[in-house]
Amino acid sequence: MDRRTGGSLARLGLTEPWAEATLAELGWWAGDKPINGAESIMWALARSPDPDLALRSIERLFAVIPDRADIEAALRSDEALRGRLIAVLGSSTALGDHLVTHPDRWHRLGGEVGPADAEGAITTMLAAVGADPDGLPPGSAGGAVARLTGAEAIIALRTAYRDELLALAAADVAAVSEPELPVLDVADVAARLADLGSAAVHAALAVAAAESAGSEPGRLAVIAMGKTGGHELNYVSDVDVVFVAEPADQATTRLASRMMRILGEACFEVDANLRPEGRQGALVRTLDGHVSYYQRWAKTWEFQALLKARPIAGDVELGAAYAEAVAPMVWSAAGRDDFVADVQAMRRRVEEHIRPDQADRELKLGPGGLRDVEFAVQLLQLVHGRTDESLRSPSTLDALVALSDGGYVGREDGANLAASYRFLRLLEHRLQLQRMRRTHLLPEAKDTAALRWLARASRMRPDGRRDAVGVLMAEWTRNARRVRRLHEKLFYRPLLTAVSRMSADTARLSESAAAARLSALGWVSPEGALGHLRALTSGVSRAAAIQQTLLPVLLDELARSPDPDRGLLAYRRVSEALATTPWYLRLLRDEGLVAQRLMRLLGTSALVPDLLVRAPEVLRLLAAPAGGGDELIKDPAEVAASLRAAVARHQDPDSAAAAARSVRRHEMLRVACADLLGVMSTEQVCAALSSVWAAVLQATLESVERALAATSGKPAPATIVVIGMGRLGGAELGYSSDADVMFVCEPAAGAGEQDAVRYATTVAETVRRRLSAPSPDPALVVDADLRPEGRSGPLVRTLESYRGYYARWSETWESQALLRARPVAGDDDLGRRFVELIDPIRYPEAGLPAAAVGEIRRIKARVDAERLPRGADRSLHTKLGLGGLADVEWTVQLLQLQHAGTVAGLRTTATLDGLRAAQAGGLLAAEDVVALAAGWTMATRARNAVMLVRGKPGDQLPRSGRELAAVAYALGHAADADPGIFLDEYRRTTRRARAVVERVFYGWSQERESP
Repeated sequence: MDRRTGGSLARLGLTEPWAEATLAELGWWAGDKPINGAESIMWALARSPDPDLALRSIERLFAVIPDRADIEAALRSDEALRGRLIAVLGSSTALGDHLVTHPDRWHRLGGEVGPADAEGAITTMLAAVGADPDGLPPGSAGGAVARLTGAEAIIALRTAYRDELLALAAADVAAVSEPELPVLDVADVAARLADLGSAAVHAALAVAAAESAGSEPGRLAVIAMGKTGGHELNYVSDVDVVFVAEPADQATTRLASRMMRILGEACFEVDANLRPEGRQGALVRTLDGHVSYYQRWAKTWEFQALLKARPIAGDVELGAAYAEAVAPMVWSAAGRDDFVADVQAMRRRVEEHIRPDQADRELKLGPGGLRDVEFAVQLLQLVHGRTDESLRSPSTLDALVALSDGGYVGREDGANLAASYRFLRLLEHRLQLQRMRRTHLLPEAKDTAALRWLARASRMRPDGRRDAVGVLMAEWTRNARRVRRLHEKLFYRPLLTAVSRMSADTARLSESAAAARLSALGWVSPEGALGHLRALTSGVSRAAAIQQTLLPVLLDELARSPDPDRGLLAYRRVSEALATTPWYLRLLRDEGLVAQRLMRLLGTSALVPDLLVRAPEVLRLLAAPAGGGDELIKDPAEVAASLRAAVARHQDPDSAAAAARSVRRHEMLRVACADLLGVMSTEQVCAALSSVWAAVLQATLESVERALAATSGKPAPATIVVIGMGRLGGAELGYSSDADVMFVCEPAAGAGEQDAVRYATTVAETVRRRLSAPSPDPALVVDADLRPEGRSGPLVRTLESYRGYYARWSETWESQALLRARPVAGDDDLGRRFVELIDPIRYPEAGLPAAAVGEIRRIKARVDAERLPRGADRSLHTKLGLGGLADVEWTVQLLQLQHAGTVAGLRTTATLDGLRAAQAGGLLAAEDVVALAAGWTMATRARNAVMLVRGKPGDQLPRSGRELAAVAYALGHAADADPGIFLDEYRRTTRRARAVVERVFYGWSQERESP
């Protein structure tokens, strides 16, 4: 409605046919606009949740009010009164009826008058039933008793209770009609409702005591549970209580029963079913009876309920004694067997009992509802509150703040959860306020009138794209989804189960006991470990608080690794290096699998932490997979394409090479993690590392060629292809492997051969230099020594030069080396033609003459004798040892040279593929292939494990000590298993492979003993 020109009543939300006549009778409306200065009243009416209901209630109130002129004047001049009165009349039919029944109560809604505080509420309630507010509390020896009893007391208590509810509700909804009035926080409203409920309990107990005159009951304390205990009561809710009595006899039982009856008739239902043994148990028990029950028989859910236990009425000393007695049991309950699982199961049972047709409207019990927040917060409190007293609040929102401040919940998660909880409680309050009925269900989607009322009562307005109902439903959906997501994240956090299994002393990380515990867990240097712990947890920062929560669990995980000392040192290094990375500790806290996996990696590998401090983003890949596949597994082709795209964005060759090395570091760490965690096979590891190396070469080659073209301003005089040799050509690279390559070029149209070779040599040397430049990353050595004439030959040859060399000078060993040659970077067409050139050389149609076979055997024997390091154990050398890599690879290569001319399947650069083809071609028996493949795979895995464990290359397996244990662990053996078992397995596997090598490669009989 335009304030200057006015508008129709329909636009003000007044749609009933009688509205205009009623307004005219009230003197507020004539024609099509407000009159007599009633604009402010009409605007407040228009903004109220239900203008028609508010107007009808005002009409009813004016009909019974004796001082109509006073209220008329107050409505025009007192903004607070106007907002409170009109908003509450448009929000609640029940409170409107109360106000009409007691019309003088309108005075309580004006000016500074508002709901009473906790002490004021007790005074008001006791005075209403004629009890002395200044006397001893009702229920204690000599406590105050009411003057009124029976029906008279119930009417007086009901009226006083509704008076206070009216004042509170009016203040709560006032800003709906008058937006300039203060908005009460939903937590403040809930706390005042709890205080009002407690005050009513005081008054009812005073009445019950008066009605028990002559029976002389003993002392009785009323312990609030649930929302009343948590200071977060609803407008309409049962009040959960437990009674403690001294003595617990018939007199105190009758006193408690009378109190419950009085409150049920006057104010609200009282539920005592949370007492020991529930409905079957005695209504009142002595303090000793309670303690004995909780110590011997209580279930997990009962301790969860006790978290909110709070004395609210009756004998003060008895109530305090009860709270003091049960608190230690509450805060040690998380140590019970299967505690976390029990709480989680209970939440699932609650959901299972929701009616399916109401699940998507359930504010309280459904997925994404209030219970999701409360269960998650309570579980976190009970697990971590054993050692952190700041978490021991019965209030959900206060506890959530403490959990966030303490680092147990992320700041953003805590703020979002609190905001959603407030939103859901607001809707719950508004729904209950309407008719003062207990409900937690949103109106059905088809009930647009009810939804519109709820939206307006909750101060929601159209946003330009949606009407108020659309805004309400969008907010409900968004908040419910957010609550459910955070509930599942927090409630099912693996860290909770791990922490709950520890004793309180362990979870507290007490330094006095830590050294002994660390020693027992396997730390060789407990004092050194304590130094790391002090460094990680010292200070009052949020990071230190999160570390104090994480470390007890992380230490348990580290204790299962082969080298906890090195693992803790590595964790400190990583934590200090990532101290400014905001998500690092949050990820460890919230994603239990990340922490578990990281400790396994750090307690095993020296290479992983070195890479991790420079590629921390890989940590995110350790999280539990969301879509079923592990994030550590990626398609090598996609990785290669991503690497090339990342490098292509850099114009400068130096920055391009740095980018390539950076991506390689990331991918090398990803593969190492996947390897150590057992989610990638040996073939996958080798293929992934080889693919990354090839992509680095391709990307760097392209960057150098772009830079040279930009400098010269002319087309390149040659095309270039990089031929992978050795393990790169076979896609069998390990973590420490160099890239064996040859460079091939071909002059461009119109270019001379010398210019082409000179240009290609510049490119090749630049690529090698940039990739091998000093860096904290693992070295990238491009080795071209397998080229014709070795180191003394030219670095780059043209395709025709290679053709001439191989035709005139090629030796048997060069044919053998070419078995692994494949293009890995550069010009595809040139690479294809190079392969066509060398295929007849490496796959001779006639096979090998006997003399060539003998030469290969002699070269192999010389290599074994001359290149094995002095003092090396031939049985444990992964490369040159018996049954190791060289043995198997030379055997396959000999079969290829002999038979690939006629057996097409042998024309492969990969060792295992060659073995399979040899079996398919009838050249090897199945058991021989199994033995050779097992030996090659075992040696490859062991060689990679040595690099991962030591952080530097090595072909010799450790003979003993923690390094051996770590290598065995990296290969899948248990951390506490005897590493000698692994050595026996390695020797047994390679011995079987060697036996096949002796028969197939050397041609020895099975009876002949190997040298």
